[in-house]
Amino acid sequence: MRYLPHTAEDVKEMLAAVGVKSIDGLFECVPPEARRERPLDLPAPLTEWELRDKIEGLAQGGDWQVFTGAGSYAHRIPALVPYLASRSEFLTSYTPYQPEMSQGTLQAIFEFQTLISRLTGLAVTNASMYDGATAFTEAALMAQRCSKKRALAVSELAHPHWRQVLETYLAAIGDVELLVLPADAQGRTDYGPLAKLDKPAALLVQSPNFLGVIEDLPAAAEAIHKLGGLLVVGFAEAFALGLTKSPGSQGADIVVGDGQSLGLGQGFGGPSVGLMSSKQEFVRQIPGRLVGKTEDAQGRRGFVLTLSTREQHIRRSKAVSNICSNAGHCALTAAMFMASTGGTGFRKLAQVNLDLSEYLKKGLLGLGFKPLGDAPTFNEFALTAPKGFDQKREDLLGKKILAGLPLGAWYPKYEGVYLFGATETKTRADIDAFLAEVSE
Repeated sequence: MRYLPHTAEDVKEMLAAVGVKSIDGLFECVPPEARRERPLDLPAPLTEWELRDKIEGLAQGGDWQVFTGAGSYAHRIPALVPYLASRSEFLTSYTPYQPEMSQGTLQAIFEFQTLISRLTGLAVTNASMYDGATAFTEAALMAQRCSKKRALAVSELAHPHWRQVLETYLAAIGDVELLVLPADAQGRTDYGPLAKLDKPAALLVQSPNFLGVIEDLPAAAEAIHKLGGLLVVGFAEAFALGLTKSPGSQGADIVVGDGQSLGLGQGFGGPSVGLMSSKQEFVRQIPGRLVGKTEDAQGRRGFVLTLSTREQHIRRSKAVSNICSNAGHCALTAAMFMASTGGTGFRKLAQVNLDLSEYLKKGLLGLGFKPLGDAPTFNEFALTAPKGFDQKREDLLGKKILAGLPLGAWYPKYEGVYLFGATETKTRADIDAFLAEVSE
């Protein structure tokens, strides 16, 4: 299908229809200080064939070697997953409000909910959220509704972008006390300051956290439950749940995460899918859609949207959530990935990821890097770099090698500390070659 741009006549007619004299007039509502005054520095336009040749040339230019994740992870995706997910009956399906027309989509979503509940260890899973950051924030708002309290505590080791989304929501809501809990010497959350909060609604932590460290979830559960609040546990790397105990079995009341690792490409940052599970007692407060299994008048198995009507999604301030972009097709893809991998395959892949990251960690420690602590990590880990590594890292960028992520931009106390990681997309030969480059 060719891209057909608007003609000058098309543009003129559309502007006249909305009562605006020019394209710039469409943006008068944007404050001047937020507008870009200079033109974009774009290359000259190409013909369709020239553009195709250019893209093919870029594709042959060699891949980057990336040794970090920080919330977006490279994983191998079985060919059958994108093939099945791209079938027209899935790719073009609409929100399944009419069950008699949508049994295939509804069953697929039901299977997705079931698989995510097995990962998180909680009874109820919704039909997905927009991404990990919005799921994290929606969990905080859900905890406030469930506990009928306002104050919140969040670990500073939760993904910085997730915390920014949370803070943006709370700033709009107003009158919410947010306590940020510091990291201890091991790269885990210090729950001691939690006692400063009067009747907290929830404690929000991420495990593995942004440093890749596995948090002490039983300790977190004990600390917040003692104060009458709920424990919200987030995760950015779903494969960690292939080896660790489920958050639900460790005291979590609500579990959220990002499902990008589950068969979704990195795609320059998206799209992804937000995951959310909770205990059965909170089912009426969980945002988004739920698919349930039932029987029709003839006793035949069927699937329907349940516990929320269509109107719930358009009730504005009275709605449980105003996020309607639930990334349904991404959830479908994640379900296909998990079903094709299976429980045994999921655990094996998680073990491969752990082994490779530990191999990389051992190699870097041998080159003079220093660990922050000895707490267990998964896929990623933070190391203090030896003197001069910042320049070495810049040099490696010229060779298409991303040698870790500097943490100082988000955590001033971690200036000179870098976040490294490896997944099953790397071989030991890749890691050896990387270590050789770093050691030169």
